[in-house]
Amino acid sequence: MNFDLIIFDCDGVLVDSEVISCRAHAEILSRHGYPITSEQVFHRFLGRSTRQANMEVEAELGRALPDDFHVQLQDELFRSFEADLEAVPHIHAALDEISQAICVASSGSHQRMHVTLGRSRLYDRFAPNIFSAAQVTNGKPAPDLFLFAAEQMHVTPERCVVIEDSVPGIAGGRAAGMTVFGFHGGSHCRPGYGDRLRDAGAVAVFDDMRQLPGLIRKIGVEAAPNQTGY
Repeated sequence: MNFDLIIFDCDGVLVDSEVISCRAHAEILSRHGYPITSEQVFHRFLGRSTRQANMEVEAELGRALPDDFHVQLQDELFRSFEADLEAVPHIHAALDEISQAICVASSGSHQRMHVTLGRSRLYDRFAPNIFSAAQVTNGKPAPDLFLFAAEQMHVTPERCVVIEDSVPGIAGGRAAGMTVFGFHGGSHCRPGYGDRLRDAGAVAVFDDMRQLPGLIRKIGVEAAPNQTGY
């Protein structure tokens, strides 16, 4: 095989959290004078860090959001996660079949991932190799987070596969020089969403995690044979 590391996004790839997250984000923003629907949050901010989203909102409002905005958002998210969050179907079975090293590279905070991955019994499968956009200067669609994850895992970018469900995530993976798969099996994905991911540069798209191990093997065989890790 020509891949040594599989880098997973978290929300929408490992945990089916995007619908919950968009709903909570829309509720808190609307409460603070920025009327927005969960659908609009989905289209504008999916795959981007909360920090980047807040900067854009504040620029449009012409004022800062409250100092405790992040705390309010986290409280609403965590309440909703505790009530409704589930792992993406078949992710545990897929991980059982993957022989390469694995890690997480998410726009979410470590605190958030501790909650989401913990509730879905995935935290211990990835820890300590869980990386957040808070650890780099620029979040997705910049390549920083993916390059940081590869460096921490001691693997060169061309030996990495990124599993993403967002256009910014796919752009970031491609900018990092990695192979990117687009996953469109989350409850937030509308008809035709896989085509959007393919158009963004995913070399393969899939909607069932049971397909992933086979895709890694197939694309790995097709990859250039002269790539080497550190």
